[in-house]
Amino acid sequence: MSLTDEFHAIAERVNNWGRWGSDDETGTLNLVTDEVVRRAAACVRRGRRVPLALPLRQDGVQTGVIPGRVNPLHVMVQINQELFGPGTVACSDDAVTMGLQAATHWDALAHASHSGKLYNGRPADTVTAHGGAAFAGVDKPRHIVSRGVLLDVPRALGVEWLDGSHAVTPDDLDAAEELAGTRVRGGDIVLVRTGQIRTYLAGDRHAYGYPSPGLSVRCPEWFHARDVAAVANDTLTFEIFPPEIENLWLPVHALHLVEMGMPQGQNWNLEELSTACGEEGRYAFLLSAMPEPFVGGTGAPVAPVAIL
Repeated sequence: MSLTDEFHAIAERVNNWGRWGSDDETGTLNLVTDEVVRRAAACVRRGRRVPLALPLRQDGVQTGVIPGRVNPLHVMVQINQELFGPGTVACSDDAVTMGLQAATHWDALAHASHSGKLYNGRPADTVTAHGGAAFAGVDKPRHIVSRGVLLDVPRALGVEWLDGSHAVTPDDLDAAEELAGTRVRGGDIVLVRTGQIRTYLAGDRHAYGYPSPGLSVRCPEWFHARDVAAVANDTLTFEIFPPEIENLWLPVHALHLVEMGMPQGQNWNLEELSTACGEEGRYAFLLSAMPEPFVGGTGAPVAPVAIL
């Protein structure tokens, strides 16, 4: 079987088109039911809150490799201005220009297409220069709150972080699931730690992006079998980069976003969460991770919080 044939075979096995109706725009987030959220709330025992977002800053993770995906440029538009005359309350306002996927973010289902199609078989040209994503944009999910499960792959493998050439496999996910002491189940949001973000936190933005560990093309079937609602990790590209299969670029994006309709997140800082889960001896928690609802956006910043 050729590499292209193998990709299409996996795509056929994980395809969710029509599963929630031909007009569905939120994909696997349909798996987050009221009952799933009630079970997620039961994970809160101590009330320990762990932030998972990188600070939004001009010297952020973007290096210019991805055209137009710029780090936040923050400017003040008024400083201590007395809007209603002398002696009245003074206000300061600011503005920002940034790529919506510049830092910690979710990719919308409309972020990727292949063979001219988006999720649910919609034409890729429904994403336009003027309106952005007319279908399956980042504004379509009404909420992203569920049980989160940290799959701490380095800790499961007995290392501090994964080497840049490491493609995370289903066997790695099994090992991390065993370490977590809980089985990933329908409606969960899975956070896969590689430790790669330590490179950025240490000040090396360029080494953070390349080479980078990430998910193998064989992982989508693992998530599909467990009915996972969404997946995020601590890397720039999400999947291994450069790709594990020569000239097969971003296949995991295509399988997750297009075939499965499963959102994926990048640049999540999972270091403090790894420490907290290790200290607590449990790797499941309530996760709140709603993206900013930019209408027509193909991605958006998110400031996730894990609550243990």
